[in-house]
Amino acid sequence: MPGEPPRPATPPRPDLTDDAALGGRLRLLQPRRGHRFGHDAILLAAATPARQGERAAELGAGVGAAGLALAARVAGVRVSLIEIDAGLAALAAENAARNGFADRVDAIALDVTAAGAAFSRAGLARGSCEAVLANPPFNDPLRHRASPDPRRRAAHGLPADALERWVATAARLLRRDGTLTAIFRADAAARLIAALDRDFGAIALMPVYPKPGANAIRVLLGGVKASRAPLAIRPGLILAAADGTASPQAEAVLRHGAALTLFA
Repeated sequence: MPGEPPRPATPPRPDLTDDAALGGRLRLLQPRRGHRFGHDAILLAAATPARQGERAAELGAGVGAAGLALAARVAGVRVSLIEIDAGLAALAAENAARNGFADRVDAIALDVTAAGAAFSRAGLARGSCEAVLANPPFNDPLRHRASPDPRRRAAHGLPADALERWVATAARLLRRDGTLTAIFRADAAARLIAALDRDFGAIALMPVYPKPGANAIRVLLGGVKASRAPLAIRPGLILAAADGTASPQAEAVLRHGAALTLFA
């Protein structure tokens, strides 16, 4: 992790904001309007198992919040940020540089569902990664009203077969026994489990609850490529107490960069 946390600066354009993550350990430029990073990205990074010297790829990286949070937590991990929007990919690269990670985090403007040859040309050959992390769009366009903002609509809307294509890309990038970690709507978790079934085992699920007694709003869900181990449901994460104050575990993860153990 860089020695000094980056300081806020005046964004280079009026349509951008300069925002803190991980209690100020990261400073991220992002569009003022449209999809903006939040807790999901930090939780996803916290649940992604990676070690020094390994390579990870974030699918649908946006401005790079999750991948950069992973780089901040795990010294020496190399991360490729994959983002279809060239403007957001450029911001992700700038965010990597301004947080001191340009030597081991790169951003690639590429469609997650592109053919394997396109990934190979970008330096991501089959089996080149130990970990893939993803925050795929999780709104069904047939069931949820689409946002009028094009970037927000693209970030949140997922056509019927797209989830399977995202998982197939992850499987192609991963070596045997590599892990895919994703965050998804809790009420749509069955879709992701079904998509993982072909290439992944040791599927693990961690519910994320907004407060005690409430239904889960998100799930952290992942699998191990080519494993035959059974599904495991992990203890859930509660984000806040009944009075709205952050839970100690959420505080540790969201502000201090603690890890979440999704895989046994």
